[in-house]
Amino acid sequence: QSVIRVSFHDRRLQYSEQQQLEGWRWSRPGDRILDIDIPLSVGILEPQIHPTLLNTVEFLWDPCRRTSVFVQVHCISTEFTLRKNGGEKGVPFRLQIDTFGTGGKGDPPEHLHSASCLVKVFKPKGADRKQKTDREKVEKQPPPEREKFQPSYESTVLTEVG
Repeated sequence: QSVIRVSFHDRRLQYSEQQQLEGWRWSRPGDRILDIDIPLSVGILEPQIHPTLLNTVEFLWDPCRRTSVFVQVHCISTEFTLRKNGGEKGVPFRLQIDTFGTGGKGDPPEHLHSASCLVKVFKPKGADRKQKTDREKVEKQPPPEREKFQPSYESTVLTEVG
């Protein structure tokens, strides 16, 4: 069983996460922050979407079969910044997946693995603009400095959580 959750990366926002999520729920009644895109996902069983946990989804999967899960984040990074006059930087989110084995009778599930990545979510035009300016910023760096930047990937790469 795996549980995917979107939370705040910034420590100061983590302290007020519940209030931030309640404010979001109030301003967007009936919407969710995180969903599983079932048609695009492969090999997942029993996807569960909790009505009260807007930023969490879970599912079962067979580790012996090819599995991929596509998720949709329905809020943008600037929804949690103080409104100015446009051009807000946006807050980074942490997308984390925790995987558990099945516990024995009466035993809690065994934690097997956790991995996460940082994501920023923008509207399509904003995302295109951000990618362009980031790419230009990296290209202007001298070659030794360029190596410090993470390369682009076609799909999301998660890093093991220690």
